[in-house]
Amino acid sequence: MTQMDRTTHSPEQQPSEAPQQRPPRSPAEQISFGIASLILAGIVALVGYVWFDEETDLPPDITVSNQGTVRETSGQFYVPFEVENIGGSTAESVQVIAELRINGEVEESGEQQIDFLSGGETEEGAFVFSRNPQEGELVLRVASYKLP
Repeated sequence: MTQMDRTTHSPEQQPSEAPQQRPPRSPAEQISFGIASLILAGIVALVGYVWFDEETDLPPDITVSNQGTVRETSGQFYVPFEVENIGGSTAESVQVIAELRINGEVEESGEQQIDFLSGGETEEGAFVFSRNPQEGELVLRVASYKLP
């Protein structure tokens, strides 16, 4: 027999290696694994919810309303307002206009720009007039917005 014959073994004759035993996981490892698994499952569930949520496919639906009473300070009249996106999608550059009409003519107007209004979000602000809005008709409206 040659050297080669002595060292070559058929697969059936190969010495079997004993599988290495891994030590059991410590309680800290088990807790860390459990917390990481819960976080991962939560993220997957939220992504799935947002993906399949039909409300986010709805276009923005923006409303504006007068909130509270007119306040006078130093000869200026402050008219609080609230703008809300009751639609599903986000709106950018939301333009809100207020017009004070006295005897059918626009005496004063104001404009507010809201940078970002996501679905279900509400923003508040105030228009400032030099004339008392209670002397005429105050018209609040959304003039425009753009989609992101």
